[in-house]
Amino acid sequence: MKIGLIAMAGVRVRTKELAELGVTLPQFVNRGKVVASLPSLGLLTVAGLTPPDHEVVYREFGELPPEGELEHFDLVGISSFTAQIDEAYELAGRYRQAKVPVVLGGIHVTLNAQEAAGHADAIVLGGAEGAWPRLVADADAGRMQARYQGCTDGVFEAPQYARPRFDLLAGRDYNRVTVQTSRGCPRDCEFCAASLRITDRFQQKPVELVMQEVDAALDVMERPFVEFADDNSFVDKVWGKEFLRQIQKRNCRWFTETDISVADDPELLDLMADSGCRQLLIGLESPSAEGLAGIDRNDWKLRQSDRYLEAIDAIQSRGITVNGCFIVGLDTDTPDIFPAIRDFVRESRLLEVQVTVLTPFPGTPLYLRLAAAGRLRQQRFWDRCTLFDVNHRPANMSIGELEAGLRWLFANLYNEDELRRRRRDYMDIVKLRRAA
Repeated sequence: MKIGLIAMAGVRVRTKELAELGVTLPQFVNRGKVVASLPSLGLLTVAGLTPPDHEVVYREFGELPPEGELEHFDLVGISSFTAQIDEAYELAGRYRQAKVPVVLGGIHVTLNAQEAAGHADAIVLGGAEGAWPRLVADADAGRMQARYQGCTDGVFEAPQYARPRFDLLAGRDYNRVTVQTSRGCPRDCEFCAASLRITDRFQQKPVELVMQEVDAALDVMERPFVEFADDNSFVDKVWGKEFLRQIQKRNCRWFTETDISVADDPELLDLMADSGCRQLLIGLESPSAEGLAGIDRNDWKLRQSDRYLEAIDAIQSRGITVNGCFIVGLDTDTPDIFPAIRDFVRESRLLEVQVTVLTPFPGTPLYLRLAAAGRLRQQRFWDRCTLFDVNHRPANMSIGELEAGLRWLFANLYNEDELRRRRRDYMDIVKLRRAA
């Protein structure tokens, strides 16, 4: 069979004022371009799981193809962010009209199985491991079932594991390529709609397998920059140090997402700096201890919050920038949160900062809680799950105040003067440590 694997990419902010403001904000736009240019690691993994006697084609669509211009396949697999799931459903419908069987999978499909099943011949729940090879065999034999359950444990072990097909990216223009080192996260934040929703527990990929994937990814990159697509890369510090010693041999630059606890281990930070780490994305969520209460399992982030400033300085002094992530619209937030975030960014001397709106992705604990409380603006708002559109009624401010505050904060964080100031502050931090 000729199998087409299609990723829907190109999420767009729906709130008019924010969309218009975004085009003038350097960091906001740059980060959006980075995310948009990342290939779908999930579908590359699906390709790796496909038996070799089938042809696999990988495609990305920012927009739906014109009517009458569907590429021919014998089987189509489609994956999408929530914000573009309706376009994925439309594309699936067009292929099904053309008598091509369609499979849908991914986190949105897993958390909204009944909805997704109405738009596909088959859906894959959980990860593709343990499901996709069976599905392909069934499809080839003309007996494809309506649902397949992927593994939620042991995904990095034989026979479930397969190396992603990075060779399918050869000749394409990406500024980064993604590799996964783990699945899940023990912090279990209420709002998270990442890989922890498709796994039973935190799972760590063996360092040897990670390095094999890194080598395969670097083979298709002219200027290697690797993004490790994890919920939290350095949960296991012992594993992390061995990983860093091995990645250092690859002479590549890399980025990942982790938590503030990396700052507790100077050896780990030194190894990061020596191994090519350029940036860590860290979910700080709020400068307010009150805002952090109840946000994750066992209030872990709340218990770290009084060390935020010290930790950021420890990381950035080693030449690793911190992209500090904040969420506005938390239940304790009032309009005072916007100047509080601006002031924290200045005090902490963060080089980069990402501010998003609390977003109840469908199927998450946050969505279920807000739905039960009658606080969703509407029951179905998938195209507005962009992280910048307001989809719920905040507890301590109006929707208008939240939207206006977000615009004010963007304007105060993402202007050329602020960018220059943060760059100067960051260089001062690095120079001070080097002079010590």
